[in-house]
Amino acid sequence: MIAETSMDKTFDAAEAEKRITEMWLENKCFAAGANAKPGAETFSILIPPPNVTGSLHMGHAFNNTLQDILVRWHRMRGHDTLWQPGTDHAGIATQMVVERELAKTNRRRTDMSREDFLELVWQQKHASRGTIIGQLQRLGASCDWDREAFTMGGAPGDPDQSIGGGQNFHDAVIKVFVEMYEKGLIYRGKRLVNWDPKFETAISDLEVENIETPGHMWHFKYPLAGGATYEYVERDEDGNELFRETRDYISIATTRPETMLGDGAVAVHPSDERYAPIVGKLCEIPVGPKEHRRLIPIITDEYPDPDFGSGAVKITGAHDFNDYGVAQRGGIPCYRLMDTKAAMRADGAPYAEAAAIAMEVAQGKRTLTEAETDAINLVPDHLRGLDRFDARAKVVEEITAEGLAVMVPATDPRLGKGAASAGKDATGEAPLAPEEGGEPRTEEDQLVPLVGPKAIMQPHGDRSKVVIEPMLTDQWFVDTDKIVGPAIEAVENGTTRILPEADKKVYFHWLRNIEPWCISRRLWWGHRIPVWYGPKFDAEQMPSPADYEFFCASEPHIALQEAQRFYEKAFPGLHIEVFERQWDEAQEEEQDDLDGYNEMAERHGLEKVYAKSVIGSNHGFSVKYYRVEDRPARRISIERDPDVLDTWFSSGLWPLGTLGWPEDTEEVRKYFPTSTLITGFDILFFWVARMMMMQTAVLPKDAPLAEKVPFRDVYVHALVRDAKGQKMSKSLGNVLDPLDLIDVYGADAVRFTLASMAAMGRDLKLSEDRIKGYRNFGTKLWNAVRFAQMNDATFGGPRPDPRATVNRWIVGETARVREDVDAALAAYRFDEAAQTLYRFVWNVVCDWYVEFAKPLMDGEAAEETRATMGWVLDRCMVLLHPFMPFITEELWALTAKRDTPLVHGDWPDGLTPEIVDEQAEAEMRWVIAFIEAIRSARAQMNVPAGQTIPVLRLDDEAGKAAYASNSALIQRLARIEGVADAGEAPKGSAAVTVGTARYALPLEGLIEPAAEEARLTKQLGKLEKEIKGLAGRANNPKFAASAPPEVVEETKANLAAREAEAQAVRDALRTVRELT
Repeated sequence: MIAETSMDKTFDAAEAEKRITEMWLENKCFAAGANAKPGAETFSILIPPPNVTGSLHMGHAFNNTLQDILVRWHRMRGHDTLWQPGTDHAGIATQMVVERELAKTNRRRTDMSREDFLELVWQQKHASRGTIIGQLQRLGASCDWDREAFTMGGAPGDPDQSIGGGQNFHDAVIKVFVEMYEKGLIYRGKRLVNWDPKFETAISDLEVENIETPGHMWHFKYPLAGGATYEYVERDEDGNELFRETRDYISIATTRPETMLGDGAVAVHPSDERYAPIVGKLCEIPVGPKEHRRLIPIITDEYPDPDFGSGAVKITGAHDFNDYGVAQRGGIPCYRLMDTKAAMRADGAPYAEAAAIAMEVAQGKRTLTEAETDAINLVPDHLRGLDRFDARAKVVEEITAEGLAVMVPATDPRLGKGAASAGKDATGEAPLAPEEGGEPRTEEDQLVPLVGPKAIMQPHGDRSKVVIEPMLTDQWFVDTDKIVGPAIEAVENGTTRILPEADKKVYFHWLRNIEPWCISRRLWWGHRIPVWYGPKFDAEQMPSPADYEFFCASEPHIALQEAQRFYEKAFPGLHIEVFERQWDEAQEEEQDDLDGYNEMAERHGLEKVYAKSVIGSNHGFSVKYYRVEDRPARRISIERDPDVLDTWFSSGLWPLGTLGWPEDTEEVRKYFPTSTLITGFDILFFWVARMMMMQTAVLPKDAPLAEKVPFRDVYVHALVRDAKGQKMSKSLGNVLDPLDLIDVYGADAVRFTLASMAAMGRDLKLSEDRIKGYRNFGTKLWNAVRFAQMNDATFGGPRPDPRATVNRWIVGETARVREDVDAALAAYRFDEAAQTLYRFVWNVVCDWYVEFAKPLMDGEAAEETRATMGWVLDRCMVLLHPFMPFITEELWALTAKRDTPLVHGDWPDGLTPEIVDEQAEAEMRWVIAFIEAIRSARAQMNVPAGQTIPVLRLDDEAGKAAYASNSALIQRLARIEGVADAGEAPKGSAAVTVGTARYALPLEGLIEPAAEEARLTKQLGKLEKEIKGLAGRANNPKFAASAPPEVVEETKANLAAREAEAQAVRDALRTVRELT
């Protein structure tokens, strides 16, 4: 039993929130199935897992508030509810936190073994996990915290394997990888990825931040092979010749000259007639030792834009995403120029040898495998090892010195500021460069290299803050083409709904244009890829330096068994011994002789090799096989892939993994598929679409699609912005910290503000003033309940059956509000539900019903009024609880002895015929409309607040009975003397309308006409000025086309409101002038 207690004057949010949270947790109020009725339907929802080392930001607060509203609503309705919490291991972010801590003591990750470093990460995870969880609990999140999952739960080294509902998460991830690999859905290949040179790993597009950076566009000449020439002709749109010149080069423009070293071709558009004569010919890359200049073909592709620059594009497939596409379509080799730190490569054969091979490829004399192409280093010897930006400067310097930069007059406007004003001829047009058929205007004109300023959207790592390098590397990929179909079908046929509809279109666009998904990361923190590499032997039984055999298995011993069987079959008659190489420091010490290997093995505690003669070793794998005196034998080591899986791969299994899958758990059977996912639009593809693909891919193929999709509904919310609509950022100084706001205003005010602004598909413009206003709303409720308690209202009782019209009316209104809130929440219209409750509690209950009830408490209806007031306020607490859980839980406990806390309170009954009294509703609607009309007229005419005034009824037969039944209430609340019938309004009366009925307020002697005329005239002038500005904006086609739709709508609404207000002032002026 929860006992009632007398109420304090105000609600102490800070004290109550902590105490109430402890009560909820101690009583397991949020446990899966808590408060469920027998045979109830289930409702399950998964928290988008925040980073384990993260802190609560406004996006988290918004997302989790919406989730909690749904969860509390379903739980109070008696549904079998699960809100599954947990955190994400966040590979790069968490590893960076630990590395930053190491740096404080001048240590690096590479100074220790992988195992020692991971132990530090687990310690960091354990220490920081409570931060974000505690912050979510401060917000009021009613997750089943005993089931807290972790995306690396159960992984080797996890000290908390027995905690939470996701202890098998690692098993699920590894199982899925192995099965997808065996089905051909995961493969290792070479593709272009976003490469972070600081962390030396591939990263996802979501982890890339595009920043506009001042850059340059260099223009260079690529000479045609053998001194060949062609007629370069420019024509206008009608085909008239504008310019003709014989050229021995093709010009290109680039923002990244250092990548010219890896060019594989120059591309032009198939329709570009200027270059038709040289398509298929070879041109020379204008950089590198002159005697070893490379030739590359001129090809056609749809990618180049004939109207941009020269219309010719250099193709460097290994370092540009667009170029990579051209290279793949055209069979152009992709030459990698940089190492993992984005320095120019220093490995491989000398430049002369590499350039000769590339020349043979360009001339069609030689074909290379992918691995052979990657081994070629086309960085000239003197540039090897340089930082990419230092190499850029060197390349530009060398090309310019050789005279292969496009030269233009110093006044050319393309050179940027300073040239723009001077660089126009008498016609106002920019002169042509000599390379475009122009000539210097005077002999004195100086020619300079054409290097124009250009703003570049430069990709940066969102955590490393360094420039990302597109890099062609060997990575593990999911063949998404093979698993995307069901994810598309499920949304197309309505098995899964995505709201709002606009986001469904985005979802389809991404999935119908999907690329292979890179899932490997060169990190230490994460699920290590369950693949072991072994040597691949050629026909002479010698190991290949570049190719490997792959053994994919869930456990090391299984991989060893598979490798043993494979190599025994490959080498019949030999004794094969396969072992797993386990080393960190030792892996860099490749030894090609037995003595060297054994010396190293002793240092690192590895197994020594004894043999009469060593017959070979495999590149990168130490000594691999040997021959004993009388028994031919081969000893082969396999090594596990050092990379880990992309965080999105493991979080892509969040719906199943958190429920204990791959085990056949009760939770999987009961709560999967989940009911709803609430998420931000920024991860609709990176997380939501991948969960859709992964779940449908790993569950039985013959299972119905409806049983494989991870959720029924996906609600995509918008961004929380500042009051001006700007995105919150530290640089702008406009970040609102939800914890700071909770400290000042309480969690309920923050939650209700976010919910009330959660219009589907529309960004929130959040300000402290709004939060302050909703804190006042909580105070309004507190005061109403406190008034009721002080006046002996009966809380905790059954629904009353009142006789008084006011009480019959409020009972029906309460039932109607419950229906409206249910409908809004079922449709994910959180803002409508919140605003409905706000209007009902503040306006209907506090402003009207409490005032109506005060005189009834002293009359014959006192007992039923106290029972009705207590019942209505109980229902207010229940209906508001999902939105404002702390203050309502406190009020619930303070007002009556209850069997359960409010979190397990019963959701109110809906509309039934015996609840709604339509006659009482119609009568009270008239009473409220009459009082509001009188109050409005008094305010407009500036009648003194304390002055009681007469009212004349001109035409309202229907309202007579309502007035007669409620005259005492009306006279007290409208401050009128009474209502008398009149045929017409006296001169100088204020007109009052109630629906279609007409009333009048005689004003003579109540106001000062001259003063009121001056006040109203000033007010009208101000309004007309505002109307002019709003009308100018609303009627401007450019404004309608460029402004966000909600801004246009808001402007039109403001205009209409101001016009209505101005008309009311004009009517008031006419009335005042009649008195003068």
